Amino acid sequence: MSFILHPIDTVDHISPEDFTANYLKPRRPLIIKGLTDNWPAREKWTPGYLKQVVGNKIVPLYDNSKADPSKPINSAAAEMPFDEYIDLIMSKPTELRIFFFNIFKQAPQLLNDIAFPKELMGGFIESMPSMFFGGSDSVTFLHYDIDLPHIFHTHFGGKKQVILFENKWKRRLYCIPNATYALEDYDVLYPDIKKFPALEGVEGTEAFLAHGDTLFMPTGYWHWMKYVEGGYSLSLRAWDASLSRKTASVYNLAIKGGLDSVLKMTFKSNYARYRESLAVKRAHRELAAGKPFK
Repeated sequence: MSFILHPIDTVDHISPEDFTANYLKPRRPLIIKGLTDNWPAREKWTPGYLKQVVGNKIVPLYDNSKADPSKPINSAAAEMPFDEYIDLIMSKPTELRIFFFNIFKQAPQLLNDIAFPKELMGGFIESMPSMFFGGSDSVTFLHYDIDLPHIFHTHFGGKKQVILFENKWKRRLYCIPNATYALEDYDVLYPDIKKFPALEGVEGTEAFLAHGDTLFMPTGYWHWMKYVEGGYSLSLRAWDASLSRKTASVYNLAIKGGLDSVLKMTFKSNYARYRESLAVKRAHRELAAGKPFK
């Protein structure tokens, strides 16, 4: 036994009232398969078309390796022209992925091909649509977004696997202190429970995204993603309406993220080892106390 993963709720379409009452307010994830039915992007954004509009711009690439403690989080592993990278991910397995790419700066006309789902909620950060690309074998490490947005994550291309956890489980997930990501020493798909006993019984949600599917990830949700096949996704972000969530977002960005980077650059591997040992102690303490309480 390891994680207890439940299937995600899935609908073709949903009314604003149903979405607000059953997913937005209680912060439950959801797949909406038909949200993009009227988006030109659903048919238009082929690999060939994206290559055409972005061209050979050099883009940073990331792999599945554990973060180097001497470097800031999300340091690139390589670089490549965008069009060559698209050919790579669509032709063979690779760990290389593009992280948080504002493709619209390169090709602003692409904004005409999408629509923010304002009929479902407000608060969208229209200046921050971003894309993520990956080949089969590439994995996004387990984390939650530091600015705590709600996210509408629409996938294009081949299948993508997503595992989600509520934030209440963060210590049992071996959350690194003063950070928004988990210890990278365990395999989320096949965790070693003997080595990481706090993971046993942690409840989450599992989803598989196909072309055109939109995943609603509520604020603060932990997520791990694997590209089963080469593909790419678009994230639209929105602020939570509560003042407490906005305050937490500002704190994370101004204090937690900045402090973590300074300490990491100053103390390097010593700081990394200290944080990892503290993450283990906290996880086992939560397990012994039977937390989180339900």
